[in-house]
This record gives sequence, structure tokens and C-alpha cells, in this order.
Amino acid sequence: MKNFLKTFIADESGASAAEYALIIAIVGVGVGAAALALGANVTEAIGKASNEVNDCNNAATPQALSDYTQVQC
Repeated sequence: MKNFLKTFIADESGASAAEYALIIAIVGVGVGAAALALGANVTEAIGKASNEVNDCNNAATPQALSDYTQVQC
């Protein structure tokens, strides 16, 4: 039993697995944070584009709609 405990304590193969798990966890948190930031930026960009299109459509008069050269959006 003593021999088993000595070899179990001296065995460091599990340490490598723990280190890899820690690295994977850190990378996973980084990827998650990047995805959240990217999602927020995409949402903001689409919102701005939507507002621009909406403003342009609301500014157009019936005359301007028939003559595209008068629409200045």
C-alpha cells in the first residue's frame, strides 16, 4: 500500500492534463468575450444602417420618389 501511495503521489501525468484544462478554459473565456464584443458591434452597425435607411425613406417626398436624382440620402 505504501508503494502504491508513493507512486501515486510521484506520478505527474495528471498535472499535464490539469494544465491543458486550464489553458482551454482561458482560451474559452477569451473566445466568449470576443464573441460578445463582436455581437454588440454587429448589432450596433445594423441598427445604424437601419436608421439611415429609415431616415432616407422618411425624407423622400412623392416627387423625389418618382425622380431618383432628387433624393439625396
